[in-house]
Amino acid sequence: MSSLLIVFLLVPLFGIGTAFFLHRARTMFLLSLATVLLDCLLALAGSHGLSDSLPMITAGGWLFLDNLSAWHLLVMLLVFVSSSLFALVYFHEDLRSGRMTVVLARRYNQLWLGSLWTMTLILLANNIGLMWVGMEATTLVTAFLVSIYPKPAAIEAMWKYLIICSVGIAFAFIGTLLVAASLPVTGGGSHLLFWTELRQSSGCNPLLLKAAFLFSLVGFGTKAGLAPTHTWLPDAHSQAPGPVSAMFSGFMLNAALYCIMRHGAIVNHALVSDQFTSRLYIIFGLVSIVVSAAFIIYQHDIKRLLAYHSVEHLGIITLGLGLGPAGCFAALLHTLNHSLCKSLSFFAVGRLGQLYGSYEMRRIRGALHGAPLWGIALVGSLLALIGVAPFSIFISEFLLVKAAIDRQAIVALVIFLLGSGVVFVAALEHLIPMAWGTSEALPGKRCSLPAMAVVVSLLALLLFFGLYLPAPIQDFLSRAAALTGGLS
Repeated sequence: MSSLLIVFLLVPLFGIGTAFFLHRARTMFLLSLATVLLDCLLALAGSHGLSDSLPMITAGGWLFLDNLSAWHLLVMLLVFVSSSLFALVYFHEDLRSGRMTVVLARRYNQLWLGSLWTMTLILLANNIGLMWVGMEATTLVTAFLVSIYPKPAAIEAMWKYLIICSVGIAFAFIGTLLVAASLPVTGGGSHLLFWTELRQSSGCNPLLLKAAFLFSLVGFGTKAGLAPTHTWLPDAHSQAPGPVSAMFSGFMLNAALYCIMRHGAIVNHALVSDQFTSRLYIIFGLVSIVVSAAFIIYQHDIKRLLAYHSVEHLGIITLGLGLGPAGCFAALLHTLNHSLCKSLSFFAVGRLGQLYGSYEMRRIRGALHGAPLWGIALVGSLLALIGVAPFSIFISEFLLVKAAIDRQAIVALVIFLLGSGVVFVAALEHLIPMAWGTSEALPGKRCSLPAMAVVVSLLALLLFFGLYLPAPIQDFLSRAAALTGGLS
């Protein structure tokens, strides 16, 4: 079974190579979809064979899969499968008109599969240095997806994304070096930076480890979109094509937060306490919630609105990580819920933007009448995003509230509830005219089978996990949450 980890990494590379030999643009999008589906089947097989206590390790210990990485791997593939399917809908007119040429389609799909490869590397890397390399590679690969259509605003957003995230990744590199410096033994080889070794090590310098976590939190937090280093995110999300925005928000931000979880678990184990990391998680989480709430009120562009919702929800996940084992469970569940919901919302907004010819909210009116399928997707995803029952985000936020009460983090709970309340009211104020305002039926609003499949499946999953969380998933999440805390 451990050979599956190598296959995970080879499949996207095979897809990238195959694209060189294809001469039809639409076939390349189908290739990307087939490649992601194959990886998804492999991930299900690997997760099913995963031991409760021992990770799956291969390639001389450099690659591994445990419950925490397997959970993120499954979430990532859900986002990539739905986004690859939606790309057939989103680029349909461009493919038919010839705007999406064969050369451009090849570039897009190779970058798309390259993004899949780099994020898979992050999740499977046992060495924290290799994990950092994977995160740096995501910046280089995904930046060119932002400006796949080289408009001035898209190129500006790409450069802003590159510069800010590169600075952040440099901070994360310092954090990685400080972890190495904190180890009691030197000259022992790269295996000392293996996660499986670090999680069992003792005698580390606590001061250096604390400094390492601070650098990692700020560095990877920049890529995760945590405030106040989130400033690249609204520009990149607003200029990227719909499927790319969904992938950014649906999982790339989570991949950066995953790196923070790994570093936090190392510190918690070394200090035999989660108090240090918990305080920082709570501070960064609350700052992100408050900042996003303030900006959501005044947004006029629907994609920038969703970008600030990403800042809010990554803040919620980070807050959960600071609230003990129950909070970590809620945070990981929220990771899935947010990824599903944000993917659907960017799909809806991307398609409505094409139909209305603008992402300005004042110009998108009566979407439920003008484009019923995408109007339903917009309403359902935004209601889920602000925590309306019975959607699944309500459940993970409810569990987070319970964890805060159990932890007696009353101040954090009050700030979270106030911030969420502001977001709730502001989002509804934006949503109501967009959904129920006066509008004529739009030309080209007919829905294809892939469009209906994407919308129906994601809405069904958001409702299903809001009403019922199967016991195997609960057990899976509990084991992953224990690894996040680093104290089990």
